[in-house]
Amino acid sequence: MSSRIIPVPAFDYVVFGATGDLTKRKLIPALYHRFKDGQFDENSRIIGASRSKLSEADFQKTAREAIGQFVEKEYQDQAVIDRFIKIFTYVPVDASKPDASGDLGAALRDDPKIVRAFYLAVAPDLFEPIAEYLHSKKLYRRDARVVIEKPLGHDLQSSIAINDGVSKIFQEDQVYRIDHYLGKETVQNLLALRFANTLFEPVWNSAHIDHVQLTVAESVGAGTRGYYDESGALRDMIQNHMLQLLCLVAMEPPASDEANALRDEKLKVLRALRRVTNGDVAKNTVRGQYRGVKSETVSVAGYQDELPEDKKGSRTETFVALKAEIENWRWAGVPFYFRTGKRMAERVSEICIQFKPIPHSIFDHAEGAPKPNKLIIRLQPDEGVKLLMMIKDPGPGGMRLREVPLNLSFAATFSERTPEAYERLLMDVIRGQQTLFMRRDELEAAWTWVDPIREAWDRSTEPPQSYTAGTWGPSGAVALIERDGRSWYEGDNS
Repeated sequence: MSSRIIPVPAFDYVVFGATGDLTKRKLIPALYHRFKDGQFDENSRIIGASRSKLSEADFQKTAREAIGQFVEKEYQDQAVIDRFIKIFTYVPVDASKPDASGDLGAALRDDPKIVRAFYLAVAPDLFEPIAEYLHSKKLYRRDARVVIEKPLGHDLQSSIAINDGVSKIFQEDQVYRIDHYLGKETVQNLLALRFANTLFEPVWNSAHIDHVQLTVAESVGAGTRGYYDESGALRDMIQNHMLQLLCLVAMEPPASDEANALRDEKLKVLRALRRVTNGDVAKNTVRGQYRGVKSETVSVAGYQDELPEDKKGSRTETFVALKAEIENWRWAGVPFYFRTGKRMAERVSEICIQFKPIPHSIFDHAEGAPKPNKLIIRLQPDEGVKLLMMIKDPGPGGMRLREVPLNLSFAATFSERTPEAYERLLMDVIRGQQTLFMRRDELEAAWTWVDPIREAWDRSTEPPQSYTAGTWGPSGAVALIERDGRSWYEGDNS
């Protein structure tokens, strides 16, 4: 069964930062796939804008090269690419010197039926100047949309300043704060799993769930990316991606799938999170930093080895584990464990919901004790949903209990290609659908919870715990969960 492609209205999509890495790696390939699938056609325009003095032909060549490099060969159709490239145009724009910029207005169509969207794939300190530039050049419309990328600040106050700058021009219903994790098919399926079935919702509470684990592990290192040392794993992953996942797991059923109904419920979760105060930080959080490993068969640099000389000795964390609690009726007493890091044993993003043990076992003489049921929602790779259950192992040799999965693999179930997150999110902007984008009060609530952890770490004299590249993190992360009589889920054989 193929998914139904719902066309979007014609649009003018202006991409600021058009020559940057994000545009080449994600935005152009995502727009190509949507064009190839017929979601929009030659009536739309993609307008590159940056400080670089490029011609339209130069930008079209860049777009063609991006498709050649970042789109799988099996999906590269030269006839489609030729048609797609024709909708690209380019205008040199320097928001700090608007009088020296090209005429962006001439590239935009003055037709209210043409959706106007601005994607700010630039550093946050340029958000406000670009918004003011659009207003001064009379390119702002009340129905226009603006997409802004993280990092949206490094703490609550800087986040407020960035959003204040954008909101001088754009109203909240025009602002799309993008988090690509929310565009993943499996994340959206978490909503369907919970609210389109009667099976789980009656047991989705503290009476039946023992604890929840959220893991986002990367096998790659931080490399030489300078921004990472300024952010670290807490700001880079916990504050946005992982807290958004927590909200989808823990929120109450919204009244509808309308954007603000869903975001209202997410906000309630963030506001119900128990603050990790200074006295609890040492007990409920662990920060780590990977060290290198060198042998005859493998050589991996440590984080310190990858830093420039002026950054040596950095205490930036490349790993975080923490324990959180939600203080409301549904989740009182249920711990939520977060774990994320660079240079870990494998690349995996998943949510493990572990149910409570059976209250009484009648299988006293069985081989193999009953294990608690687990619901595993895997976001990447091998996207799918898996329910681990106990069954009798076949055979006449008595009662032998065995844990087996009921497995829904997206790749096996759906034969068609699964769209990337940016494909869905870019088209949602054109639709005017804000469900999968963060509202300002959500963002600020997340910073309000994260900031005390960061401040306590900054005051501490303890450095991040060291862990070997290619492992599951420092020993403190194991101790964090095992103190509670639990263990990290690391596959069906854990």
